[in-house]
Amino acid sequence: MRRFFVAPEQIKEDLIIITGSDAHHLSRVVRVKESDEVLVFDGTGLEYTVTIEKVELDRVLGRVIAVNSSVKDPMFKVTLVQGIPKGDKMDLIIQKTTELGVVKIVPVLTERTVVKLEDSKKIKRQERWQRIAQEASKQCRRSTVPEIAPIQNLKEYLEGLNEGERGIVLWEEEHSRGIKNILKKQQGDSLMVFVGPEGGFSPEEVDRIKKKGILSVTLGQRILRTETAGLVALALIQYELGDLG
Repeated sequence: MRRFFVAPEQIKEDLIIITGSDAHHLSRVVRVKESDEVLVFDGTGLEYTVTIEKVELDRVLGRVIAVNSSVKDPMFKVTLVQGIPKGDKMDLIIQKTTELGVVKIVPVLTERTVVKLEDSKKIKRQERWQRIAQEASKQCRRSTVPEIAPIQNLKEYLEGLNEGERGIVLWEEEHSRGIKNILKKQQGDSLMVFVGPEGGFSPEEVDRIKKKGILSVTLGQRILRTETAGLVALALIQYELGDLG
């Protein structure tokens, strides 16, 4: 059954209004008809079985016939703090970490970040990345959509961290503490993962991160690209502590 996203405000009691690109896809591409059934999720953890009642050019109206709580959302909550890489690598990172169950992604500007963004472009980039997370959630049948936080400087993000936040920073200069050992000792149901951009975090940035109680870890002997490192870390975390495998 085909699956679509609607914002919670598009649900009025048992009536669902599908608009935008999904409405166009339903009416012009899929060519749904009245009485056809589709699945709809609202990003909050609920999924609806919907019977189509009316198809218009710019919207599709449906009636809810069943409501289900999702069982496909992550049990262990990971926040990815990702140094913004060059090109479209961030698109890939957001898409794949969404599939792997990340609950929040914080794009940060660091000392070695090459990308320069004006404030207006930061907002547009955040909106684009949120749409990518939404589409990835739809594809992998999650019923929640990861939050894409506003783009901010790493220093600002660290200043706003609460005391006692648990996390790890992937650092190529860490040679004694492997991620496997940290995960075996992990307590609680959440973890932050810090990943630098191309070239990694500077030593000064790693020091500031560690002063917040975040532990530096290694993923092994090989140095991974920024678009690979976060995916590997998240897969290991979900395998060891979450619902992967």
